Amino acid sequence: MMSGTGSGIPDFPIVVLTFFVGLTVFAVVYISKLLKAPAAEDSTKRKETEVTKKEKPAANVTQKPSKKKHQEKWTRDSKQTFSHPWLLTSLKGHSGTVLDMDFSSNGKYLATCAEDRSIFLWSTKDWNQREHKFVRINVEYDHATFIKWSPDSKAFIIQKDMENVIEVYKISKKADGWISGASKAIEFPKLHEEAVIGLGIACSGKYIMSCSNKTDLLIWDLKGQQLAKVDTYLMNTHCARISPCGRFVVASGFAPDVKVWEVCFSKTGEFSQVSRAFELQGHSSGVYDFGFSADSSRMATVSKDGTWKLYDTNIEYKKGEDPHLLMTGNYKHENVPARLALSPNGDVIAIASNNKLMFYSALSGKCDKIIENIYTGPITAVLFDSLGKYVLTAGERHVRVFHNVTGYRTFIAATKEKFRQSVSSAQKERMTKQIEEAEVFLKSIGEKA
Repeated sequence: MMSGTGSGIPDFPIVVLTFFVGLTVFAVVYISKLLKAPAAEDSTKRKETEVTKKEKPAANVTQKPSKKKHQEKWTRDSKQTFSHPWLLTSLKGHSGTVLDMDFSSNGKYLATCAEDRSIFLWSTKDWNQREHKFVRINVEYDHATFIKWSPDSKAFIIQKDMENVIEVYKISKKADGWISGASKAIEFPKLHEEAVIGLGIACSGKYIMSCSNKTDLLIWDLKGQQLAKVDTYLMNTHCARISPCGRFVVASGFAPDVKVWEVCFSKTGEFSQVSRAFELQGHSSGVYDFGFSADSSRMATVSKDGTWKLYDTNIEYKKGEDPHLLMTGNYKHENVPARLALSPNGDVIAIASNNKLMFYSALSGKCDKIIENIYTGPITAVLFDSLGKYVLTAGERHVRVFHNVTGYRTFIAATKEKFRQSVSSAQKERMTKQIEEAEVFLKSIGEKA
């Protein structure tokens, strides 16, 4: 009994110990499995994600079409071409929208300014060539919204957009006479608070005009001193220009009347005053734009009311004579501001609305031609050359140069009308030859007289 009892007592702790060891091992194994399971699950998810990424390159798939679209867009843009029988050439070089342009008085240069902070001075001699000669001038930290040549063709002025100031640039030339560059000579003080919508230099060289989109029109001397300030009383001013004769400054805007002032100087050449001259009346809504004939004896206007008008402004306004309304016509109005230019002889009215250009005869009042889709965006400026042979449009990155075909037609019609008058045989012979030359040109581009 003693031996039996002694042998049983020590066996009990061993059993208990074995039980606890087994329980501990089981717990460790169980816990390790629990801990490994999420890790394995995460690993599996990661592998599945990696496989999914490999099998479904979603990001790449979505990127490729957009990249392709981008490439197609630029390819399409680069291949975009505009052609028309009346188009002589396109002046290309700007990388931003062309905002304004102006011919020098000697006819040798065309100046253009654009949103790309550059000014291009083009030669007008090589428009029939494939390449066009030009000089580029950069505008520091800003871009020009307007550009105008000085009367002597040795300088030009610009209106800077962000700084809202006028700057004068003088050009330098090479030994062969071509332009080598231009440098800033004068910066005018900032007097306009709102955006400028008109800039010009009088052909006499006596003054410069600038006007904001509110009601302040300023007259400056050539060194940047203010000579006078005029209230346009238009609520909002849309357009302001100097007449080709240099006597008048003209403004149009929200009101239906175009207002004309005379800038007066003494006999010794000193500035005297700006006096009210006359008004162009007849529109029922605001006037977007206006233009002059070369001798300032004709003016044309284009209005929000969907009409254009032609006036005889060769009047004695100091004696109370008002401008004579010669003609009224309708144009295709698209509820956007229209641009207008009048040919030097006053026989052709060119109106730009959105991206189309319309030609009207000032003799008959009829629309002679509409050229559509000249740009994908709107036309920003319209301009005739000094001889009236070409009409230029600005917009996007190009200047389009068109033959003034309507001008050839009006010339033929007007010259034939003169035959009814008493003219000498020499005059008749000369006019006959001119008509034949005009008809030959029209035939060469597939047009009829």
